[in-house]
Amino acid sequence: MDSRLVAFERLLNIMDDLREKCPWDQKQTMESLRHLTIEETYELADAITANDMNELKGEIGDLFLHMVFYCKIGEEKNAFNVTEVLNAICDKLIYRHPHVYGDTKVESEEEVKQNWEKLKLKEGRKSVLGGVPTSLPALVKAYRIQEKVKGIGFEWEKRSDVWAKVEEEMNELQVEVESKSPIVKVEDEFGDVLFSLINYARFIGVNPEDALSRTNQKFIKRFTTMENLMHLDDLSLSSSDLVLMDEYWEKAKAQEHS
Repeated sequence: MDSRLVAFERLLNIMDDLREKCPWDQKQTMESLRHLTIEETYELADAITANDMNELKGEIGDLFLHMVFYCKIGEEKNAFNVTEVLNAICDKLIYRHPHVYGDTKVESEEEVKQNWEKLKLKEGRKSVLGGVPTSLPALVKAYRIQEKVKGIGFEWEKRSDVWAKVEEEMNELQVEVESKSPIVKVEDEFGDVLFSLINYARFIGVNPEDALSRTNQKFIKRFTTMENLMHLDDLSLSSSDLVLMDEYWEKAKAQEHS
């Protein structure tokens, strides 16, 4: 028997045992698991960003457990079971890949994406944006929105046009700030700047979520190094001015590059 099937069956059997015998697992509902699943997904994302394969293996396992847990609860509610879930995704993948399982010809990744969005509309989805989760973080959601509409051809033609839009939005933001406009107006314009920058990121092949995540990690590492260097020199961060902190920031930066 295929070792993959053996391992998956083992997980299913363990889930059955836990649901029957463990007080904590018995109490769980889809609603109680929801926030834990979101947390596990972020931990998976952290492992990917850190390129930590050992950690990634563990986080993937945690998410497998959650998916099996949801299937078990669905089975108890007579709503669905793991077999139906797996067959449904298999059927969907076959239907949405006619270039693999049918006679459709494609020449590029972009054609695949365009066919994908068109097939979803044929399935009954009323809007191209209907599949974008409401609760997605705003930056990720903006990226997904832009990817979705690109799939049906709603896209800038040239990168220079996208950058011109970024500059236009930045100028509009500056006007509102200098005019001391109501904060809601400034916020709207700031959102437009972010949306246009995310659009530009796509055009230069950058995932903005990944880029910002790495920048956050870089800042945390550099700031922590700065704190440690100041501590070694018996300096207090809270009583230091910006000029002194900037001096140690540059030292931390130099140490990082060395």
